[in-house]
Amino acid sequence: MKGIRIMRRTLVLPLAALALAGGMAAGCGGGGSSAPSSASAASTQVESNPAGDIPDNQAYVAYQPPGGGFTVKVPEGWARTANGGTAAFTDKLNRIEIVSGSAATAPTPQSVQSAVVPVLQQQVPAFQLGKATVVSRPAGQAVLVTYRGDSAPDAVTGKVVHDAFERYSFFQGGQQVDLTLSGPVGADNVDPWRIVTDSFRWQ
Repeated sequence: MKGIRIMRRTLVLPLAALALAGGMAAGCGGGGSSAPSSASAASTQVESNPAGDIPDNQAYVAYQPPGGGFTVKVPEGWARTANGGTAAFTDKLNRIEIVSGSAATAPTPQSVQSAVVPVLQQQVPAFQLGKATVVSRPAGQAVLVTYRGDSAPDAVTGKVVHDAFERYSFFQGGQQVDLTLSGPVGADNVDPWRIVTDSFRWQ
């Protein structure tokens, strides 16, 4: 199992700096000082997405594995890789991993803690367990385990990012789907991750 690997800020120039700029311009022209117009002040605002934030206008498309069984929406345009029952979608610092397989019984918070968490501890560097709980989604109940850990080093820069993970385990009729969402700690991806998990449907 790999990584069984989820605010916008507006930067505004300080008012003092705007006032100073206005004063300097007035001094050069020899005229009286004047405050910058509202249009001019607005033009100094710059919107910036923190690392890992998924844009609010992100579009989503439905994904269905070759064998069917379920569908789930994933962000449009993300790179996709597939290997057997595992599919992964990545973009910059974020990742969605979908693992489908058979299971004899439905998972519980207790079974996840006893069987899954030890594997995560071995495979995820700097692993820190959050908690395992039962959550409700349109497709039914799922076991959610939250945790943190380090990403694999970037192939080019070697940089390692400390990620936050949400792993949802859905079960129906002997089939289990584990949906793991991950992104840098501090990224505001609550809404995108909810869109993805709410979209999950059995077929």
